[in-house]
Amino acid sequence: MEEAVVLYPSPAIGHLISMVELGKLLLSHRPSLSIHVLITSQAYNAGSTTSYIASVSTACPSIAFHHLPPTSLPPDFSTTSPHHETLALELLRLNNPNVHATLTSISKNHIVHGLIIDFFCASALSVARELSIPCYYFFTSGASVLTAFLYFPTLHKLYTKSYKDLNAVLHVPGTPPLPSSDIAKPVQDRNDRAYELFLEGSKNMATSAGIIINTFEKLEPRAVRAIRDGECVPDGPTPPLYCIGPLITSGEGKKEGSSTGRSDCLTWLDSQPKGSIVFLCFGSLGVFSVEQLKGIATGLERSGQRFLWVVRNPPRDADQKTATSAMPDPELSSLLPEGFLERTGERGLVVKTWAPQVEVLSHSSVGGFVTHCGWNSVLEAVCAGVPMVAWPLYAEQRQNKGLMVEEIKIALPVNESESGLVSSEEVEKRVRELMESEEGEIIRERVKSLKEEAKAALSPGGSSSVELSNLVESWKRE
Repeated sequence: MEEAVVLYPSPAIGHLISMVELGKLLLSHRPSLSIHVLITSQAYNAGSTTSYIASVSTACPSIAFHHLPPTSLPPDFSTTSPHHETLALELLRLNNPNVHATLTSISKNHIVHGLIIDFFCASALSVARELSIPCYYFFTSGASVLTAFLYFPTLHKLYTKSYKDLNAVLHVPGTPPLPSSDIAKPVQDRNDRAYELFLEGSKNMATSAGIIINTFEKLEPRAVRAIRDGECVPDGPTPPLYCIGPLITSGEGKKEGSSTGRSDCLTWLDSQPKGSIVFLCFGSLGVFSVEQLKGIATGLERSGQRFLWVVRNPPRDADQKTATSAMPDPELSSLLPEGFLERTGERGLVVKTWAPQVEVLSHSSVGGFVTHCGWNSVLEAVCAGVPMVAWPLYAEQRQNKGLMVEEIKIALPVNESESGLVSSEEVEKRVRELMESEEGEIIRERVKSLKEEAKAALSPGGSSSVELSNLVESWKRE
């Protein structure tokens, strides 16, 4: 029978792309495998993945996509929690019967070596156990965030207050001190359904067959060591940890409906001086209020720096930091200060909604990156050797910022006001520092060094290459 591995990502494009890249990596080490990816309903409309799936199916026939029957939440479910993560977790939980049926079907004609899930799909662990299929987690954030996730049950026992009321510094093994306010919003309130689901997911992860993580040892040595030494799961065994990163996309995943072609950005960059451009991009979900967009524009203009800036439409709620529905391209003239585009046209380019981030970061004209601190973006910048300004917006990004600024020292921090806004003066200051100051140059040299370490990790005999081989070889011994 043919050998197979089943991948089960949450349906958002970022998670899907990361999981498909893992599938490609597994195929490069074991071409005889067939990779099966489970595609589920979205809990909220963050954009279509149809064209991406079609392009992967054409380019990689060994990767098969299984579209599971649609599942929906109860009509009044959104009242149980204000977080879109809760919607995703509950919808994926309701999807378990479909996962069971599909795994059973695949198993009829394949030897299934494992079900690999992301942490939003934690409820599928019980399905894998029922079918006697080893279940692995693919953790798409860094090891420093993983330490906190594994340590979550311990923190739950240590504190009785919600993090939102705690006002304390948490000490998690292997990571910088973590202010309780930097914990992701869905778990700030102990009484929220999201908190309960994340806690359950953490406990499940500790009982899995292994954790595959998108990082490399030289990037986060202290966190990796703390996990492997069992410090993060003090009351039980820790699953094997496989650091197989940096795993970044090959430039696929353009969102449907985006109007900016690759060539527009890259052709413009071709005409710019080497290392002169600050690239501002905030992921597939990051959004800003009109007031914040105007502040960024003013800061960029005053900084005097050359820039490439990706702008998305603002959310309906000014306090919202994530786009939970597909949005049309922005009308730049109404969102940015009057005359801004004309005044900065000689040294700046504003693009709508999307840009080919991997290609942009790899371009010789780019010398700095203002990022939301999503882990994929951090790894892409490291692999391109580009220093960063850390501007977290949601999820685990505040934890990533602490790691990037305090421990790895590859970014300058952006400081928010009490209202959550970043002033135009702060934007101007940080962009200038990154591109002109001695501190910016130190960060630049540090990132360049880590770029070489990343290459070494992925090379034959490198740490990440060896760990992936160990994972694949373990399947031969079953």
